Amino acid sequence: SVKDRAALFIIRDAIARGALKPGGTIVEGTAGNTGIGLTVVANAMGFRSVIVIPNTQSQEKKDALRQLGAELVEVPAVPYKNPNNYVKYSGRLANAMGAVWANQFDNVANRLAHIETTAPEIWSQTDGKVDAFVAAVGSGGTLAGVSMGLKSRNKDIRIALADPMGAALYNYYKHGELKSEGSSITEGIGQGRITANLEGALVDEAFQIPDSEAIPVAFDLLQHEGLCMGGSTGVNVAGAIRMARALGPGHTIVTVLCDYGTRYASKLFNPAFLREKNLPVPSWLEKVPDVPQVFEEVST
Repeated sequence: SVKDRAALFIIRDAIARGALKPGGTIVEGTAGNTGIGLTVVANAMGFRSVIVIPNTQSQEKKDALRQLGAELVEVPAVPYKNPNNYVKYSGRLANAMGAVWANQFDNVANRLAHIETTAPEIWSQTDGKVDAFVAAVGSGGTLAGVSMGLKSRNKDIRIALADPMGAALYNYYKHGELKSEGSSITEGIGQGRITANLEGALVDEAFQIPDSEAIPVAFDLLQHEGLCMGGSTGVNVAGAIRMARALGPGHTIVTVLCDYGTRYASKLFNPAFLREKNLPVPSWLEKVPDVPQVFEEVST
């Protein structure tokens, strides 16, 4: 629900500013999950949604957006510095259409959703006994908003970034330099700049999580916890495990399970894709069913 919360606050803010009128159009550039949240909220409130997505994102997310009624625009996946990056393209498209640009990365209504809802819920549901919060960054709304909301209640709560390979924020928070290395199959997380939502984020620690660590965690959640989650959840939980080991026994670490594994089935649960990326293949994906056949003969 982290993206649904942000979507609701972004739309409410646009309405309050008078930018979004009844029957109006919302345009957003997204790796998928924010677009899904925006489309659901837009549907419920009577707005049209146009979603710009990099063509490299999973087919499952593209299908979900179309099924929900979004008008989907696929663009080539290019770096943020390129004027045709999906974020910049969506901004120009909104302007050309006379629509509202959600702009999740630099619209601080995003992090406000987590200051006002997510952080208070974490505080309440842990009875104020939370010791640390760990999350990856896409737009930065969740990490920044929760950091501000929790530290306003207890400044000693530790806030940590879990960063996939290929992102630049680990080096930023560790060494003060925006520098990336490697790559990741995860989608929707991994940032190369300080977004407006990240400005002022209260981050104490950063962990760099390779796919070889995150993906087995995602498989473990399914096999042992019954939770079918995606790659960014694997990064989050791997980061929480790192934080738990750093703090030692007796501490309460909170993270977010933020994506369904079913949205990445063609990649995350595809043995050929995993092997191509030199990632482990869970045994159950290739297990031949060892059960008897119990057909009965039927006369024709």
